[in-house]
Amino acid sequence: MLRRLSVENYVLIDKLEMELDPRLNIITGETGAGKSILLGALGLLLGARNDGSARKDAARNCTVEGLFDLTGSGLENFFEENDLDFAPQTTLTRVITPAGKSRAFVNDVPVQLTQLRELGSRLLDIHSQHQNLILSSEEFRTSALDTVAGNRALLEQYAAQYAEVQQLKRQLNALREEAERGRRDEEWLRHRTDELTAANLREGEQAELEQELGILENADRIGEALTTLRNAFDADETGILAQLKNAETELNHLRGSYPAAGEYADRLRSVLEELKDIDASAAEASERLDTDPERLAKLSARLDALIALQQKYRVADERALIALRDEGAEKLAAIVHGDEAIAATEKALQEASERTMTLAAALHEAREKAAAGFEKHILATLARLGMPDTVFRIELAPLAEAGRTGCDAVRFLFTANRGTAPRPIEQIASGGELSRVMLALKALLAERMQLPTILFDEIDTGVSGRIADAMGEIIATLSASMQVVDITHLPQVASKGTAHFVVYKRDGRTDIARLDEAQRVTEIAKMLSGAEITDAALAQARILLGK
Repeated sequence: MLRRLSVENYVLIDKLEMELDPRLNIITGETGAGKSILLGALGLLLGARNDGSARKDAARNCTVEGLFDLTGSGLENFFEENDLDFAPQTTLTRVITPAGKSRAFVNDVPVQLTQLRELGSRLLDIHSQHQNLILSSEEFRTSALDTVAGNRALLEQYAAQYAEVQQLKRQLNALREEAERGRRDEEWLRHRTDELTAANLREGEQAELEQELGILENADRIGEALTTLRNAFDADETGILAQLKNAETELNHLRGSYPAAGEYADRLRSVLEELKDIDASAAEASERLDTDPERLAKLSARLDALIALQQKYRVADERALIALRDEGAEKLAAIVHGDEAIAATEKALQEASERTMTLAAALHEAREKAAAGFEKHILATLARLGMPDTVFRIELAPLAEAGRTGCDAVRFLFTANRGTAPRPIEQIASGGELSRVMLALKALLAERMQLPTILFDEIDTGVSGRIADAMGEIIATLSASMQVVDITHLPQVASKGTAHFVVYKRDGRTDIARLDEAQRVTEIAKMLSGAEITDAALAQARILLGK
C-alpha cells in the first residue's frame, strides 16, 4: 500500500507531502484546486509518459516519490527477475530534469520506465472518470471476466499456443511464396546451375591459369634469358663459376702468409654454393619450359571461358561463380523438397490449431461458469446503488476465428428497466449508470486481483442522496481488505473515510492538508451547503460523521 506521497515542482505544486491511511483515504477540494494535478503526479510516479509540462519551475527537477509497504505483496519474484533488491518498505521515484529527461528509480536504483510501469500496475489501480468508457472495450470486458474466472494460467497456456499458431502460419506463407517463386524461376535456375556445374569450377584456378599463360606466352624470351644465364655460369675458362673457383683456390694457397686471404676464400665458397644452386635451378627450369602451342591454346580457351561466365553472371571471380552454383543447387533442392516442407508445416499447423482450439474451449467453459456469479455480484451491488430493476447479462458470442484471448467476444448487456430489452452497455447506459456499474465491477475485480491499493477519481459522478451514501458504503467495505483512495465531491462518500485530505490553492500554488475531526465537520458542511456554511449543514455533517 502507499504510505507516503511526496511531490515537488510539479505543475502548480511547489512542494507537497501526504501520509496516507492504510484504509479509506478521502480527498476533496473545490473545482480547480488541483485534485487532477495530484492525480497526474501520481500517474507520473507509476510510469505515465511525461508530456513536457510537468515542471512548475523550469530550472529545477520535478520529483515525485512514493513510499510503499510491500509486506505480503508477493512481489519478491518481480524484484528478483528485474535484478532489484526486495525491501518491505520500497520507494519509487520519478524525476524530470530541466532538460526534460525522465529518470526512474526503485529504492534509489535506476530502472527503465517499463519496469517502473509494470511495478506500478501491481501496486495501485487508478480509476479515473474517463475509464467508465472502458466498458466499450472488448479487451477490458474479456479481461474482467477472465479475472473473475481465475483464468490466468489457462490464458498463459493459450497465449503461448496461439503465438505458435501465428508463427507456423507465417512460416507456411513464406514456404508457399518461396515455392511459387521457385517454380517461376526453376527453368532459368536449373540452366544456370547446370552450366556452372559443367564448368568444373575450382577456387584459385584463374590465378593459376594467368600465371602459366604468362610463362607460355613468353617462353622464347624466358628460354633465351635462361640460356644466357647458364652460359655466363658454365663457359669454359671464362665462366663465372670457373673463374671464382680459381680465385678461391689461389686465396686458399695464401692463407699462411696473408690471413685475410682465408676469409675471402670462405666468403667466396658461400657465394659459389649459391651461384651453383641458381645454375641448377635455371637448368631445371629450362628443361621444364614448355612451348607447346596446343597447351597455350587450351589454357587460353579455359581462361576465356571463366571470364565469359563472370561477365555473363556479373561477378568478379570464380569464387563468386562457385557461390552462385551452390546457391542454385540449394534452391533447386528446396524446390524439389518444398512440397515436403509445406506438407510438414501444414501438419504442424493443424496440430497446433487443434491444441489452441482445445484451450479456447476450456476458456469458454470457464467463462460460462464464471458468468453467472459475475452477473449475480454486479446485480446485487447495483441493487444497493438504487438500481433494483437492472438487467445485466454476459453474452459470449463466437468469433469467426481464434483471437489473442480465445474464441469469445464478451459483451455486457444492460438495461436499467426490466421492461426494456438489454443492449450492449456502452450503447445504452447513462453517465450515472456507468459510474455505478464501474464501481460494482471494480469492487468485484479488486477482490480477485488482490491489489494493495485502488484509487477512485470521482467514480460517484452522476449520483447523489441515498445512492451516494450506498456508494460510500461499498467503497468503505472495499477498504476493509485493501487501501482505497477516493477523490470525491459527495459529502455522503467523504464521510466514510478513515482519513480526509483537502486539496486547496493558495497564492497560485496547490497544496494538501489532512483534516482533524473538527475540520472534517467544516469541510463536509461546506460540501453540503456551499461557501456559506449554515448551522443545518454543520448538523448534517455531524450526522454523516456519526458525531
